[in-house]
Amino acid sequence: MKKLFLSLTYLFAGLMLFAVPVEELLKTTGTASDYPGSDYLIVFDSTKVNVQETGLGYFYTHQLFKILTKKGALEKRVIEYGYDPLSAYVDVKMVKIYRKDGSIEVLDLEEVRDYPAPARMIYWGAREKMIEVGRLEPGDAVEVELFKKGFTYALLMEDDEEKYIPPMRGHFYDIIPFWSSQPILEKVYTVNMPFDKPMQFEFYHGECRSSMRFENDRTIYTFSKKNIEPFKRERNMIALSDVAPKLLLSTSPDWEAKSLWFYGVNEDYNAFDPTPEVEAFVDELLKDAKTEMDSISILTHWVADNMRYSGISMGPGEGFTLHNAEMNFRDRCGVCKDKASLLVAFLRAAEFESYPAMTMAGSRIEDIPADQFNHSVTVVKLSDNEYHLLDPTWVPFVRELWSSAEQQQNYLMGLPEGADLMITPVSDPENHYLIIDGKSQISKDGTLEGEIYLTAEGQTDASIRGMFIRSFKSEWEKNVENELLKVNPKAEVLEMNYGENPYNHMEGPIEITIKYRIPGYAFAGNNKIVFVPLISSNIFSRGMSHLFLSTKIGERKYGFRDRCSRLVKLSETVTIPDGYSMVNQPEETIIDGVAAAYQSNILQKGNTISIKQEIVLEKRIYESGDWPEVKEAVQAQKDMAQTPVILYK
Repeated sequence: MKKLFLSLTYLFAGLMLFAVPVEELLKTTGTASDYPGSDYLIVFDSTKVNVQETGLGYFYTHQLFKILTKKGALEKRVIEYGYDPLSAYVDVKMVKIYRKDGSIEVLDLEEVRDYPAPARMIYWGAREKMIEVGRLEPGDAVEVELFKKGFTYALLMEDDEEKYIPPMRGHFYDIIPFWSSQPILEKVYTVNMPFDKPMQFEFYHGECRSSMRFENDRTIYTFSKKNIEPFKRERNMIALSDVAPKLLLSTSPDWEAKSLWFYGVNEDYNAFDPTPEVEAFVDELLKDAKTEMDSISILTHWVADNMRYSGISMGPGEGFTLHNAEMNFRDRCGVCKDKASLLVAFLRAAEFESYPAMTMAGSRIEDIPADQFNHSVTVVKLSDNEYHLLDPTWVPFVRELWSSAEQQQNYLMGLPEGADLMITPVSDPENHYLIIDGKSQISKDGTLEGEIYLTAEGQTDASIRGMFIRSFKSEWEKNVENELLKVNPKAEVLEMNYGENPYNHMEGPIEITIKYRIPGYAFAGNNKIVFVPLISSNIFSRGMSHLFLSTKIGERKYGFRDRCSRLVKLSETVTIPDGYSMVNQPEETIIDGVAAAYQSNILQKGNTISIKQEIVLEKRIYESGDWPEVKEAVQAQKDMAQTPVILYK
C-alpha cells in the first residue's frame, strides 16, 4: 500500500469538522493502483465521545470513504448502522457524495430508514438505520456524520434517557478496533471525561499516538493511528481481536469491582430465588441421586437439554441482569444467561452454593476491565470448597458438564466476595478420545469385508453423536452409512449397531459397530493387490477436526486453534490371501512433540497385516511456535491415508 501521510486537524463543535476541504483532500489520496486488493479507502474515521457523570456516552462519528473499485462501489451504495433501541440511540446527521467529476450531492435525511435488523435465534429488537447512496463509481467518495448515545448491552429501564446509561452506573468503557479489512489513512478516537473519573487504558498489538490534557473540569484523551493496512488473516487463526491492534479503556478500577457489581445487580433483582414449583421439580429430579456429582449432572443436563435456545425480549432482564427462575422455568426458552440463571436457581433449590459467571467465547479477555463478554455460564461450589464451571448452553447432549471447546477461555465469576479474571485449564486429550478398531479380510478379487468398532468420549463423543442428535431418526442409518460411502462409493453396510437411543448420552460413551462389504475396494490382478487400509483412510473424520488444518501453511505469524484437545487411536487387522507379502513396509514413525505427537507402524505376520496409529493433540488454542509440531503430526496422519499397502504373490 502506498504510504500517504496526511496531517488532518479536527475541530469539535457538536459534530466534527475538518480544516482541509474534502475536495482537496481527496485529490491527495491516490487511486486503486495505490491500494492493490482493496475495494475502498477509509480516508479518515474519527470519533469523539463526551462522557457524562452517569457514564452515558455521546458519540460523534465522522467518516470519509473513497471508492476504489466497482466492488467497493456496490458495497457502499447503502450506508447501514445497527443499534439496539433498548440501550442506544442512533441519528444519521449527514451523508454527502463527492463525485469524481467535482460535483457534490447532499442526501435528503428524510430518506433514512429505520427497520428491524435481520435476526436468528436472538430476537431482542435490534434495528438498523439505512440510507441508500445509490450508484457510485471508482473515484467517488462518501462522507458520513453520525450521532449515537448509549451502549452495547440492553438493560430495560423506564425513562427514555435512563435506559442509555451503562448498567454499571457511573462507569464508562469502550473497545475500539484499530484494524480494518480496507486501508485507513487515519483513525482518531477522543474521549472527553469528567475530571473526577480516572480512566485506565491500553493499546494492544501495536502502537498508536496518544495524549491526555485538561480542559476546565474535564480530561481529554486522544488516540490516533495513521496508515492502517488491511489485516491479513491466516486459516484457523485465533480471534482477530486477539492479534489485531485495538484500544481498551475503562473507568472501572479492576475486575473484582465488576465481579461484585455483577453479583449485586442479580441478587438485588432476585434472579435466582427458586419458586415452590422449582423446588418441587428439583426434588423430583434428584430423588435417585446418590452423590453431589449425580445431582450436579442431572440438573445441568436437564437445563441443557430441555431449555430451548431462543432469545426474545421478556421485560427487565436483558443484558447483564438475568431473568428470574419463575420466568425461565415457565417459558423454558432463552439465551445463555437465561440457561445459566435457571441452573443457578436449580442448584440453590438443591442447597448448593451457586452463582453466574461471564465469559468470552471465541477470544481472549484483556486485563483492562472493559466488558469483553459475550456468554454467561454457571459456577457451583462443591465439597472440595472450590468453584466449578458448568455450561448448560454448550453441553446439550454432550457428556461433559463444562464444554472443553471452551478450554483456555477467560471468565469472571459474580461472587459475594468478588473475583479476579480467571482462565479455564487445558483438558487432557484422554478426555476426548476417538478409538476405531477394524478387523477385515481382503480377497484376491479386491473385495474388502470386515467390521468396525468405534467409541469416543467428551467433545469427540459429541462430534460423532451429532450424526444422530442433529438428524431425524429416519436418517440415522444413512448418516452412518455415509461415513463409509465417503471412503468408497461401493461400500455396502451389512449390519450396524449404535445402541437403542443415542440421545441417552449420559449412559456412557458412544459406541458404533458396523459390518460392511466393499467390492473392488483394492486394485487386484497379476498376483498384485494394492489398497489403503480402511481405518487409515480417515473414516469418521467428523471426530478429527485437526484433519481440516491446512498443512500447506509453512510458518504461522499468529496463534491457531482446533475444536478441542484430542487423542485418536486407530488400529486395523487385515487378513490377506495366502502367499502374498507386503513389499513396501514403511518404517515406524514416531513424532514426540510437546504440542502434538504421532506414532504409527505397519507389520505383517503370516497372512495378517496390522496397522496402528496414535495422534495426540494437546490443546485447543496453540501458539504460533506450536505449528511445526502440530503440522508434522497432522501431516503424518494425512500421509497414512494416502499410503497404499502393496502385496505381491
